[in-house]
Amino acid sequence: MDYQNDFVDGALGFEKAKDLEGPICDKIEEYLSRGDVVLFTKDCHGSDYSQTLEGRYLPVEHCTDEHGQGIYGRVARYANDGNTIRKDRFGSEELCARLSEYKGIESFELCGLVSSICVLSNAVLLRANFPNIPIVIDAKCTGAGDESMNSKALDVMQNLQMDVINRSE
Repeated sequence: MDYQNDFVDGALGFEKAKDLEGPICDKIEEYLSRGDVVLFTKDCHGSDYSQTLEGRYLPVEHCTDEHGQGIYGRVARYANDGNTIRKDRFGSEELCARLSEYKGIESFELCGLVSSICVLSNAVLLRANFPNIPIVIDAKCTGAGDESMNSKALDVMQNLQMDVINRSE
């Protein structure tokens, strides 16, 4: 989810986000080596961002240009037009629609940024649309600029019967 330049070292970046690059790449390699599907989401906003509800509550322009929208660092080498979903809101209905095309899904695993906003929103959408498919959240592959919000988001996802792994608490 949204492991993009503006969330790592750009307008909404935070130090811990850089540390996720290696674990996320390892996770992608693991899934690709098994022949599993790996999808990416990209937060993408237009010039009208400040007039949106999100823009009023989070008045920091982000992901409005090609660089800010870009997937960060080495993770970018895995993303392409065929496996990347652009979205202009926290959760992506298109992600759910795309995943419903695959038969025999055994589980979902989410990683990326920001745990307390887009990761949580998409996890909730997946839970609602796929109530009997396990969802895994690797705490070593997600985060938020506010660590207390990250912890709360992980608590909420765990409470929604998602498996939160590698939590260091």
